[in-house]
Amino acid sequence: DPQRTAFLLRKQWTLYSVTPLYRFSDAHLRDYARLLSAFIAAEKQKGLAVEVGVELGTKVTVSCLPDLKGSDQDQAAILVQLSLRSPAAPKNSEEKLIWSGWFCCVAGDDLSQNVPEDFTCLPLFLVNGAESYTAIVGSWFQKTFDCYFRRLAISPLNLSWMAAMWTGCKVDKTASAMELVFSVPRLPQPLDISYAIHPEDAKALWDTVQKTPGEITQEEVDVFMDCLYSHFHRHFKIHLSATKLVKVSTAVASAHCDGIIKFLQSQYLTGVLMLLTELAISQIQ
Repeated sequence: DPQRTAFLLRKQWTLYSVTPLYRFSDAHLRDYARLLSAFIAAEKQKGLAVEVGVELGTKVTVSCLPDLKGSDQDQAAILVQLSLRSPAAPKNSEEKLIWSGWFCCVAGDDLSQNVPEDFTCLPLFLVNGAESYTAIVGSWFQKTFDCYFRRLAISPLNLSWMAAMWTGCKVDKTASAMELVFSVPRLPQPLDISYAIHPEDAKALWDTVQKTPGEITQEEVDVFMDCLYSHFHRHFKIHLSATKLVKVSTAVASAHCDGIIKFLQSQYLTGVLMLLTELAISQIQ
């Protein structure tokens, strides 16, 4: 449902992998919200006792996002939102959303089938908001469900796969250019090279490289990237193969090697999440 997932688009999300959650239950989301709210208040007051259920400054909402599933076996995605109301604001005024995080598992059947019943598999965690809140929320989940969070980086190899896959996706004709950003190593000062390709040119190149529609091989990705490198070298006499690919931007999504993603097309949301879930699972294992 594009309307229910629209708020996920065009925001910068930081990626984490998460080990399975012990004794987590969809039936207790309201209880989790109350407990997390009290935990945040206690952390802000540096350990002073806070009564659970008392009206606190930070409002916590924990809810399901059932649309974000790759198969019936996947656990429904869980959304955690923190909002704040200014003390001077009227009681009926809207709270300001200050932090969002969501757990999901899209086509993560292999992991789900290999863990005991008491564990819930939501290996991918995406965050938009201040790191201080991420640390507090992560700490509560780790203590409550005996899980572990780890930043999820994206390798240059995986970025090149994203460039190839997303180039092959059909989007409207007003799509922005595909942009690849490369970092030049071993220099006294950081130097990045930005390489922009017209989306129709990139798609035409990929169509000549891909042999079987719907399937992608490592060889095809390598040929696609080599063609782009050769074209760049012909014009600028720079060997991009000697640099490091750090960012890919397309009409579908953009991804940075530091584990930062931005979704741009709702119809490809689950497809991108499927790939990110696979990366998160590989890091856990």
